Amino acid sequence: MNEKQVRVRFAPSPTGPLHLGGVRTALYNFLFAKKNHGTFVLRIEDTDQSRFVPGAEKYILESLAWCGLVANEGITRGGAFAPYRQSERTEIYVRHVQTLLDRGFAYYAFDTPEALDTLRDQYQKKRMGQFQYNAKTRRLLQNSLTLTPEDVSVRLAEGVPYVIRILIPENQEVVFHDLIRGEVVFHTDNLDDKVLFKSDGLPTYHLANVVDDFLMKISHVIRGEEWLPSAPMHQLLYRFFGWEKEMPLFAHLPLILKPDGHGKLSKRDGDRLGFPVFPLQWIDPVSKDVYRGYREDGYLPEAFINMLALLGWNPGIEQELFTLEELINLFSLERIHKGGSKFDPEKARWFNHQYITRLPDEALAKMLVQWSLDRKKSAADGSDSIASSSCHSITDMNYALQVVSLIKDRITLIPDLQENARLFYSSPVTYDPQVKEKVWKTDSAQIITEFKTKAEQLTEWTPETLHRLVQDFTSLKKLKMGQLMMPLRLLVVGSNQGPGITEIAAVIGKEDFLCRIDAGLKAFE
Repeated sequence: MNEKQVRVRFAPSPTGPLHLGGVRTALYNFLFAKKNHGTFVLRIEDTDQSRFVPGAEKYILESLAWCGLVANEGITRGGAFAPYRQSERTEIYVRHVQTLLDRGFAYYAFDTPEALDTLRDQYQKKRMGQFQYNAKTRRLLQNSLTLTPEDVSVRLAEGVPYVIRILIPENQEVVFHDLIRGEVVFHTDNLDDKVLFKSDGLPTYHLANVVDDFLMKISHVIRGEEWLPSAPMHQLLYRFFGWEKEMPLFAHLPLILKPDGHGKLSKRDGDRLGFPVFPLQWIDPVSKDVYRGYREDGYLPEAFINMLALLGWNPGIEQELFTLEELINLFSLERIHKGGSKFDPEKARWFNHQYITRLPDEALAKMLVQWSLDRKKSAADGSDSIASSSCHSITDMNYALQVVSLIKDRITLIPDLQENARLFYSSPVTYDPQVKEKVWKTDSAQIITEFKTKAEQLTEWTPETLHRLVQDFTSLKKLKMGQLMMPLRLLVVGSNQGPGITEIAAVIGKEDFLCRIDAGLKAFE
């Protein structure tokens, strides 16, 4: 463990919505900071203006807020190292890239994009591999290593477009220790001279990232595996700036894989495979395509976070359900897997079911009442579209509590709460034809009518008295239980779904129960 104060950062780019892999990176940084009494910094890396997507930054901030990943300092909180948006730090990067130029660790390159594209095509046609701007090719190109100082000065004065590239040393090994992967070795002959500063006057990720991490005193860089190929260049930049003693420790997280384990889970896999890959719903500002979100699909943020935490990290115990505080106490980088983790959408649903069943009935009842009110408010005619044919008020919390107690174990996603509650607020308008064909016999109307007469005589309306009535009636009439209960459920519910029919009857009340039977019998005449 680094003896310096723990300071970690999550630094997303507003080039699109935050993928669940990005949320996991933020989560692991957050847990590590909290575990070590450190600081969690939120920085926006928006130097790639060509890929900027309107609304993406707002989406990122809202997603993190929904997940409960609150930064100690950064774009939303301010702090001693402000500004935390890279597009507002350009002067800082200009000074630092000049330092690299002055020390001979970077150089101007004037090659046009068209010229580089031509070289790439030539390499491909001649089967020479992929073209790289490196020690083998840089001496053949238009840059300050091949041009005279006077020629470079003239081009700069005339405003000829250029980029600034890092000068990767030849025939060296870059070795560093990754906290997850152990010793990692790269050979500089396999690296190219990446662009540090672009023709638009903004730095690339590589320069801005290293400069900001140093200036913001970041102690640990915890990021995705896709950044591992960039790590040797970042190591070199720390060396070139003379910051080796202040270099953070690195930890590169494993990939989140598709459910079949073949390849990285991508942003478009969700729609193809039928599950969300974004924390919140995202509407593409250009195409207007709508992408599902965990929040809108009905997941609780606590369940989403719990699921993500175990997607690549093992707490070392059999327990699977953890509060955020428990995750903080147990978290360690040493227990993060080296290999990728398959995403299991059914396991995600399982987590949400577990969290919903553990919610207090009062919390679910409030959700149900609020949903009912929202539906009433949004109805085109202003009517209560749920309870229009029911005896029960949508704002009755006591009634909602009774409903929730019966359906709670059936709920996986929040919309399931509303769907399962519907039968308690609305009399059937239609009756499932397949169920009717299966359960409604020639004698069903007579059986139900006789049962209704007995039910009308009950003075105490409880699940227990209703159960005894059913037992006595079927015994007296020498009926199988299904001969009564299946057509009775069809009339009261409209299908074969829902909790026990006597429990439903007890909750909706005697009047509503008998009304539903009458309406069903009339519909089946």
